[in-house]
Amino acid sequence: MIQRSIPVHFQHRIDFTHGAFDPKNHTLRDLIADACALDGPARVLVLLDSGVAESNPTLAASIPRYFAAHADTVTLMTDPICLSGGEPCKNNWSLVEKIWQAIEYFKICRHSYIIAIGGGAFLDLAGFGAATAHRGIRLIRMPTTTLSQGDGGVGVKNGVNYFGKKNWVGTFSVPFAVVNDLDFIASLPPRACRDGIIEAIKVSLIRDRSFYEYLKANGAALNRLETRPLEMTIRRSAENHVEHIATSGDPFEYGSARPLDFGHWAAHKLEQISNFSVSHGEAVAVGMAVDLLYSVQVGILPRSTAEGILTLMETVGFSLWSEFLNTEERGRPVILAGLEEFREHLGGRLTITLIPAIGEKLEVNEVDESAILRAIDELRQRHHSKVVTIPV
Repeated sequence: MIQRSIPVHFQHRIDFTHGAFDPKNHTLRDLIADACALDGPARVLVLLDSGVAESNPTLAASIPRYFAAHADTVTLMTDPICLSGGEPCKNNWSLVEKIWQAIEYFKICRHSYIIAIGGGAFLDLAGFGAATAHRGIRLIRMPTTTLSQGDGGVGVKNGVNYFGKKNWVGTFSVPFAVVNDLDFIASLPPRACRDGIIEAIKVSLIRDRSFYEYLKANGAALNRLETRPLEMTIRRSAENHVEHIATSGDPFEYGSARPLDFGHWAAHKLEQISNFSVSHGEAVAVGMAVDLLYSVQVGILPRSTAEGILTLMETVGFSLWSEFLNTEERGRPVILAGLEEFREHLGGRLTITLIPAIGEKLEVNEVDESAILRAIDELRQRHHSKVVTIPV
């Protein structure tokens, strides 16, 4: 047997800026110039989420102007290629083929760059296309939502849905860089803007108590989506997510634990049951609430701590109940199927991350389904006790 270690070093770059496509802003230009190994300008292909283009009507025109201003360093091969985004884009294999066709037609090589601008689902799609063409093309992600700027967009995963299962086809691929242009947040509708806050709460619970205290102190301001606390929340959420990926010892998830997916086993299933009418952030809020009350049920977490967290999630604007939790098939709650699907996606043993205290995590390999159902029932009662009925 021949056995050798192959050490591989990745540089994970996350930049924060405003107005990335203002010609005076050199963030993108300098990222490419510092790494360009070719003589002459680097080839760049821009993939743009059509929803982002509609919400930012001057964006598509500003991109060619930016590249024209920096033609000594970068060459834009064509106007931005607009593709549909949102979760449905990950169910459309033809969009992957369109990305490959563009890469082939414009002769994008492994020394070229793809810039993907969009929400988390769009970045998953574009990242999969970039990672599989020529065995990997340098990708610069430009997340445009609070959810992707603070969580998914700064990670190293991408993929599309297949067999009706989320992210069944995909790769682990460290992007060349992530550029978080905070100006995009201003164009988000409140519902989408709020989604990233829940992932910030999640990551604070599993690894950063001081961040949790910040979120708690600014809960009302975050509910109002005030600019300064929202931007700070995105930055610290991104920092915590990247820190975990870089230092956990398992960036490509060869093991069975995924602490960054606290609350996600139920969330992923809830998204599926609702046909994605429940947003990812809304589903994660409910999933976290289930796991928090489950932890109380089995004696892992004090009830007072759980109540404080649930109150914070409600304060920033999330409902902790969805009627889709009532969905049954052959007399069995469909949400419970999320446990096996979560195990299957990870491989190996079922591993669910719970929190015994704020800023700490605990991984468990077995769950008591009856206790999960009691937690769901408690959420149902909690929700209906808060509903105010107006007499007719």
